[in-house]
Amino acid sequence: MTVQAEPWPLTEEQRDIVALCRQFARDEIRPRARAVDEADVVTPVDVWKKAAKVGITDFMLPAEVGGGGFTDVFTQCLVQRELCFGDPGIGNLLCSNGFFADPVLALGTADQHARWLTPLVGPDAPMTALATTEPGVGSDAASIRTSATKVDGGYRLNGQKAWISNAGAAAYYVVFATTDPALRSRGVTAFLVEADSDGLTFGEPMRKMGQRAIVCREIYFDDVFVPVAHRLGEEGDGFRALMRTFDISRVVLGAASVGAAQAAYEYARDYARQRIQFDKPIIEHQAVAFRLADMAARIEAAWLLVLHAARVIDTGAEATGLAAIAKLTASETAMFCAWAAVQTLGGWGYSREYPVEQWMRDAKLEEIEEGTSDIMRLVISRNLP
Repeated sequence: MTVQAEPWPLTEEQRDIVALCRQFARDEIRPRARAVDEADVVTPVDVWKKAAKVGITDFMLPAEVGGGGFTDVFTQCLVQRELCFGDPGIGNLLCSNGFFADPVLALGTADQHARWLTPLVGPDAPMTALATTEPGVGSDAASIRTSATKVDGGYRLNGQKAWISNAGAAAYYVVFATTDPALRSRGVTAFLVEADSDGLTFGEPMRKMGQRAIVCREIYFDDVFVPVAHRLGEEGDGFRALMRTFDISRVVLGAASVGAAQAAYEYARDYARQRIQFDKPIIEHQAVAFRLADMAARIEAAWLLVLHAARVIDTGAEATGLAAIAKLTASETAMFCAWAAVQTLGGWGYSREYPVEQWMRDAKLEEIEEGTSDIMRLVISRNLP
């Protein structure tokens, strides 16, 4: 990645983690990206283990549980951009334990933090997952139908989740279920579930357009018993924690989009400098130069929005609308830049010989996950200043 000055000063620790991730993206992620994409439904465990060994998979966990201590969203965005410059799917995979940790930190007790987060630290860190989406429930999390029925000593979970990242590979899950569908958001409750729980099963890997490093499956709950000690917060607290998690994840995924957009831009720029057409490099043709200018401008604007939203969240202020603005802008920037890179390379951009066609497939997910662009516009319209 072309190194530019950040709009805010970084601490020495932040500069160190950024440098580590930049090198890891160059040396370990980018060389594996095409093979992982071709493998389609195979999690790149080898890259995960290398990242865990150098502290990338747990950098976002609190120091109190042995993690890297970068619990602020701002630093998480710095890291996410670097890793996703190497490859969006692998980069998002390596930071996925942060999405599991958010509701645990928001609702969990000190004992739950120690029990569920401490094992995620170190070179043998397992993967985790956040189970929210259902076949008939996407962004409308208040309409969750997976049920949590109270029984002696805990709850029984019944239902189905879909499109769950790391399902089947994860050791631990935060599962959002409802104690009463009629209550909608006031019934949504979060539970911690272990992968070997009786009655918990998984579907086959789902074949996806892009970001294939993250394998998704359906999850089935058939009378899965969850002790009351594995409930996060009180009954009905789950929706509030989930909305907070969405604010954070949307901003962090915005940073992922910026990393992907930057990769596409730099590849197209370097190609345009070398490709000769009509006796001169195509970067000297106005149409190509203006397209690259648009890419650069959109990336810079998206990055400033992402970092601004991260700073606001880190102050503890409400940031739902701002997080949606950052995610919408960054994800559509990634898609535009991936398209523009393919366009700049022409027929070669359409070939699997070059990475830009994969990045175009990868970028599309950023306009869908954690709320589609349509949903982001709806959220923004409801949170206008």
